[in-house]
Amino acid sequence: MTEPLTEHTADVIVVGAGPAGSTTAYYLAKAGLDVLLLEKTAFPREKVCGDGLTPRATKQLVSMGIDISEEAGWLRNKGLRIIGGGVRLQLDWPELASYPDYGLVRKRDDFDEQLARQAQKAGARLYERCNVSGPIVDDRTGRITGVQAKLGEEKTPVTYHAPLVVAADGNSTRLSLAMGLNRREDRPMGVAVRTYFTSPRHDDDYLESWLELWDRRGPEDRLLPGYGWIFGMGDGTSNVGLGILNSSKAFRELDWREVLKAWCASMPEDWGYTPDNMTTPIRGAALPMAFNRQPHYTKGLLLVGDAGGLVNPFNGEGIAYAMESGQLAADVIVQAHARQTPSQRELALQSYPKVLKETYGGYYTMGRAFVKLIGNPKIMKLATERGLTHPMLMRFTLKMLANLTDPTGGDAMDRIINGLAKVAPKA
Repeated sequence: MTEPLTEHTADVIVVGAGPAGSTTAYYLAKAGLDVLLLEKTAFPREKVCGDGLTPRATKQLVSMGIDISEEAGWLRNKGLRIIGGGVRLQLDWPELASYPDYGLVRKRDDFDEQLARQAQKAGARLYERCNVSGPIVDDRTGRITGVQAKLGEEKTPVTYHAPLVVAADGNSTRLSLAMGLNRREDRPMGVAVRTYFTSPRHDDDYLESWLELWDRRGPEDRLLPGYGWIFGMGDGTSNVGLGILNSSKAFRELDWREVLKAWCASMPEDWGYTPDNMTTPIRGAALPMAFNRQPHYTKGLLLVGDAGGLVNPFNGEGIAYAMESGQLAADVIVQAHARQTPSQRELALQSYPKVLKETYGGYYTMGRAFVKLIGNPKIMKLATERGLTHPMLMRFTLKMLANLTDPTGGDAMDRIINGLAKVAPKA
């Protein structure tokens, strides 16, 4: 590995040590690049999340060499239980060559730290309590050449320099905004709210998804856009939450913390989802979906994870795509780093947005259409009443919603989903 010129310079600076940033830093360091990984808080730290990981995310953890055994504190799940339209359907994760047939559950405060430590082990230099305040930009070229930050409890002003910077600083991504990359208003946005309850249902083998969210507090019951989840944590608690899309009037009108409380109150009492059993306050977070910030590379800055709006619009999953985009970005950077001239390096870096669009563009376009449809309560009601009674259709839906298909040699369902994603515009 190349020796850093000083502790404040590197080949690449990664801002944010969530799943996207830590994965990027891990693969860069593994390839021998000198990487600074800057995290504004200190580990362990809480993040709003469902804590449920699909086989896509599980595959990424395996690739990074993370110990995902039960002895190491991971809870495995076999699939998804879907509830709605008076039907309860249990679907196992599909058996595929490309992905494992199980998912995982782990709390985010602990999960993120594991990834950051793995990046450190690979050689990344992690600075915790390093709050990046903005980019350093070359006046002549407009390129980012580093970042300004405040370090430690004393908030000491520091500057770090590198020819490339990766924005892994989440939905609010101050770095991208400072570089002129604003959110696209034509892309869907979600919100997740969740809390934890002490519950006898804590050791469930399946992730549970409720496709009907009823608000029963008014004179008439109202079906809301979005879905609810119950994920057993295996530690005596359940993570209970809901995800809502901004494609409806209800999104702006309702207090979602109150909706979550009302939804929990409608559940059987012996599940324990009562105010007395709540172990943390209800917290919320935005879910930036379907490439809602572009371009993903410009003037020395690459966007990964939530900063680039990589949340899956079909199901609100972010971790798998954060980690995958981190690996894709690292691959591009490593190749660019080996080029001889600035113009050659730039040519390689310009391929990153194209790689992302090739990988997810068509699928996310389908997801945007899906979001528009389910934003209509009548369509949502019809889908849950009719669709859930057809197990074959639901198996197809599970593969599509969770983006779990074999790219080559899969079954008929895989071929249909892959074919649709290929022909959909890659916007």
